[in-house]
This record gives sequence, C-alpha cells and structure tokens, in this order.
Amino acid sequence: MMGRQVAQGALFYGFRLDDHVPSDHLLRRIDSVLDLGFVREALAASYSASGRPSIDPEMMLRMLLVGYLFGIRSERRLCEEVHLNLAYRWFCRLDLADRVPDHSTFSKNRHGRFRACDLHRLLFEQVVAQCAAAGLVAGHDVAVDASTILADASREKRLKGADAADKLRGRDTVSRPVAEYLAALDAALPPGPDEPAPVEPASISPTDPQAALTCKHGPARYAYAINPLLDLDTDCILDVEATPARFAAEVAATRTLVSRAGTRLGIAPASLSADKAYGSGPLLGWLIERNITPYIPVIDRGRQRDAFFTRDAFSYDREADTYRCPADKPLSYCGTNRASQVRVYRSRPGDCAACELKPQCTIGRKRGVTRLVSEDARDAVRALAGTDAYVQAHRRRKRIERVFGHLKRNLGLRTLKLRSLAGAAEEFTMAAAAYNLQLLARQAAPT
Repeated sequence: MMGRQVAQGALFYGFRLDDHVPSDHLLRRIDSVLDLGFVREALAASYSASGRPSIDPEMMLRMLLVGYLFGIRSERRLCEEVHLNLAYRWFCRLDLADRVPDHSTFSKNRHGRFRACDLHRLLFEQVVAQCAAAGLVAGHDVAVDASTILADASREKRLKGADAADKLRGRDTVSRPVAEYLAALDAALPPGPDEPAPVEPASISPTDPQAALTCKHGPARYAYAINPLLDLDTDCILDVEATPARFAAEVAATRTLVSRAGTRLGIAPASLSADKAYGSGPLLGWLIERNITPYIPVIDRGRQRDAFFTRDAFSYDREADTYRCPADKPLSYCGTNRASQVRVYRSRPGDCAACELKPQCTIGRKRGVTRLVSEDARDAVRALAGTDAYVQAHRRRKRIERVFGHLKRNLGLRTLKLRSLAGAAEEFTMAAAAYNLQLLARQAAPT
C-alpha cells in the first residue's frame, strides 16, 4: 500500500543540533581549530559594564565567517540562511529557538566597534598564528601579486580628478566613503625630497572615490586590488593588503606586506617572487638591502629609442663611474635627478663633433645617458635570470593564481559589497582569514 506522510505536530521534541551536523562537515572541522577568545578582550572598551546585554559579538563574527566560507555575499541573505540551515546555526552557537540578528546589526557594528579595534585584522592575524603553530607557515619563499576586484561603483558616474575634491566638499551631505576619502586627502603627508609626487587620477567616482578606474579586464571599471603575501611552501596567506587598482599602489603594497610580516609574525623571507610589474629598481633595491632575493623580471626600457644607439650600446665603467660610447669616448657623471631617481651622464661636445658615428647616436651637440640610482640592484637581479633557482621560483609563483581563483570562484569575491578602502580591506582580510581556516581545517582533518 502506498504510504502517505502526514505532518503531525508533537507536544515535545528530543532534538540536539549537534546530532545533525556531520562529523566531516567543513564548519565542524573549522570549529575545532577556530579560537575566538580574543574577541571579548578586544571589544571590552566598547561595551558598558551595566545595562541590557548586547548581541554576542563572537556570534556575529561567526556569522560573517559563514558568509565568506560559503560565498554568501548579502548579509540579508546570510541572516536567512543561518535561520534555515542547521549547520550554520550550530556553528554560530544558535539554538532552534534563538532569533537570528537583523542584517542591519552588522552594518552598525562594522562602522563602530569592529572597525574601531580593527577586529577583522585581529581575526586574520590570530588565524595566521594558528597556521604557524600547525606548521603551515614556512616563511622562506614567498610570492606577491595583485588581482582586481570590482568596486560597488558605476563607471558612468565620474568626476574629473583635478576638481573632484572641491565638488565633493561642496555637497550639503556626504556619504561615509566620500568622508573617508576627504579625510585621507587632508591627512596625506607631502612627498619627501627623494619621493616622486603622487599621480592625480584622471577621474574619480563620486560614489566610492578611493576606487581606481582600470581597464585590466575589459571595459573600464572602478575597482580595488587584493594583494596577498603567499607562502609558496604551504599556500598559506601570510598577509593581505587592499589598494586601489593601480600598478604603483600595488607595487608599494609589497613593502607594507614584507615589513608587516617581519614585525608581527617575525618572518624574514629568503626570496620573493613576483611578475614583471614589480621589477622596478627601487623595489628591487629595497628587497636586496633586506637580504631578500628577488626572483622578479626586471623592467627594462633601455632599448626604447628609435634610429639612435640605445643605452645598452654604452658600457659602464663602475670604478670610474663613467660610460663609454660605441666610439670608446667617455660620458661623465653630471648629477642626479631626484624626482626621477636617475643619474645623468653626458659626453663632451668636442668628442661628438668629430665622431663618425654621430648620425647614429644623436642630433645634438652631445649625447646623454641616464642610469637609475638603483641600477646596481637591477644588474644583480638580471644576473639571476635563467638560473635554476629563478626558473623554479617563476614556476612556483603561479600558485598564487590558484588562490585568486579560489577567492573569486568559491568564496564569491568578485565584486565588493562594501565601499571605501577600509571596506575593501575588511572584505579582503575576512576572505583571507576564511581561506586560511579552510587550509587549517584540511591540515587538522583525520586521514
């Protein structure tokens, strides 16, 4: 006889959430390694000792982790999923009868208590410390790269960079991202004597002014860049930094990542691998000064000159600090351009006037050649190219692309839901923490 399921409400139920979460479920494995004991101590100053108890901040942080682990980008939908999913409820320490917080609670705490103590950064560093304790941090060979994440800003609405700040200040009311942008402008320090002046963007989004307009992947879009520092031996993300999607900002983030890894984790890598975008002389010199071998292709524009001898046709005499032209005439040092960080060498007019090779060299009275202040570092890195260590590092560096693929495909980090550089930093830090937690849970899983 065909059966029929009839729903009959019972007066009492014997039900335990723990019995309904499989032993091999991702959240159960992560819960076994997750330590959020720091949360209450970090937020203690933000709560009163009396009054009505608030929503548990540790529970909110667990809910946010669920969102990043399972690619639930909307916090409104996250609350619905936690309400319905038994495993999510179990991980967030919510019983069947407990109410799930309203989605607006996250926004209020994000821009208040959480951001005031940089809770998301504390979580990430706690997870990295646990990875180090589990042997997932070697810290010997690292890699850095940047990947573009679209901002929540329309490319159709733009302000010219030259007068954008004045127009934004002239508004009666400004949004939080605009206020943060203006505050960053006011707090910015002028460049030092040896630092180039910052390049002013051609256009700025009135919705999210700190995002950068980029054409890296098709039509121009406003975006940020996620910059992770990856341990090539374990695939653990040692640190992460958010920047506008500009090459200059991404390269500058490398110094921040390496310095912070040394200060907070005690990591002094032996080598750093990256693509050619990071092959600028100042960065290579900075790495070599810290005894970090840069396995990075050198940016070389020495041959970008038509019709005349290029710079590689001139030989450099290190002891005499002079160049020798193809006719074996000297080009002497004339001074250093601090803005562009180049040393200038020029020939004598008399040598050029009587030279048979002048039509192939210059149309002026004398020929000049420039040498970067960091050229010695560039030469040292050029000598590494083609070695077995360089080839192996270049191959291993591509492991970071798998990390980007996992963050975007599995964790849903394709478009940002938060605005401003602080919002991008929060999302990138939480996504990196979720990635490392999965790595840690996989390491702790029984075989």
